[in-house]
Amino acid sequence: MLAVSDLHVRHAENRDAAADLRPSHPGDWLIVAGDVAEQVEDTVATLASLRERFAEVLWVPGNHELWTRPKEEGALRGEPRYRRLVERCQEVGVLTPEDPYPVWTGVDGPVVVAPLFVLYDYSFLPPGTSTSEEGLAAAHAAGVVCTDEFLLYPDPYPTRQAWCDARIAESQRRLDEIDPAMATVLVNHWPLTRYPTRILRYPEFSLWCGSTRTADWHVRYRARSVVYGHLHVPRVTWEDGVRFVEASLGYPREQKARAERGMVTEPLPRQILPLPAPEPDPLAKYDKPL
Repeated sequence: MLAVSDLHVRHAENRDAAADLRPSHPGDWLIVAGDVAEQVEDTVATLASLRERFAEVLWVPGNHELWTRPKEEGALRGEPRYRRLVERCQEVGVLTPEDPYPVWTGVDGPVVVAPLFVLYDYSFLPPGTSTSEEGLAAAHAAGVVCTDEFLLYPDPYPTRQAWCDARIAESQRRLDEIDPAMATVLVNHWPLTRYPTRILRYPEFSLWCGSTRTADWHVRYRARSVVYGHLHVPRVTWEDGVRFVEASLGYPREQKARAERGMVTEPLPRQILPLPAPEPDPLAKYDKPL
């Protein structure tokens, strides 16, 4: 079982990287943890191409897939946009958060693989703030405001927090239905715990990175591994004995900067199962990693 995230194929270099993703074995699965592209058809075309190569492809949405730009006259927004992406993925044989959770029966299995769509609710507060309102005010004052504020619409929900509430409730309902004897691999675009955001160069950005309400899911739902993206900081960390894999490709400029600083990470896609031997965090020595 392999994973990649944040392919951002609107960049030519990243399109080439996506085209080069190949299984090492005919039975390999590929997890794609969001931010493939910003246009529905670009996202679906990339995933369909990957599905031709891998035995199974699982996708969860990132914030970029959910953006609706002003020039997209008549384009779907919010929940309807997400549902359209789900329908198109299902047409090309790609599993989504709306499908029955598949079971990995390879080495280190059986394991239920749970692709999730859990947004953020502004509860990852920056230092010195105690409410989401204070946190957002601090972010605006610092000039660190996620583009989601302008392009990610929550329709038909009144706010992104309300949409996040609904997604957390639905995800918990389905996760609670998993046989308690089964281990899991949890997949979400946004981190499920606050820990990975502590190395962000701009701590205010953590507001758009998750929810404190998912902090114990890796324990509660018996995770062998958790896969996420969004931060563009590829690394492996461990929490409560669970392996967390940030599997981002990220933007070309970020890839170049990491290479120039000698920040060597495992090539993509990252191996999720079988569980590899514990590896050191490649970013542990950096106070302000890219």
